[in-house]
Amino acid sequence: QVQLVESGGGLVQAGGSLRLSCVATGIIFSINTVGWYRQAPGKQRELVATMTGGGGTTYADSVTGRFTISRDNAKRTVYLQMNSLKPEDTAIYYCKLDFFGNGYWGQGTQVTVSS
Repeated sequence: QVQLVESGGGLVQAGGSLRLSCVATGIIFSINTVGWYRQAPGKQRELVATMTGGGGTTYADSVTGRFTISRDNAKRTVYLQMNSLKPEDTAIYYCKLDFFGNGYWGQGTQVTVSS
């Protein structure tokens, strides 16, 4: 059974930092694209950052220069380092793993940035 479990969310003041983690079990991890997405209240889920099995990365324009995605294949974990947080970064953050056309999602972790 595939499971993705996020952690690391919380409440932080604007300008602060958080690091999200997502551990994957039950599926091959190292060769697959992993990513972080977020959904704010009343808005659609949007891409934040992705990383391929080869290490290539993409970022949303809104987070470029502030957020960094990374992965530790030995720990089957993907991270999202978030710096210089803004109130508009407030959302539920989800990790996703793509496996041969199938997408697997975690349950999400709440990030709240106060002004």
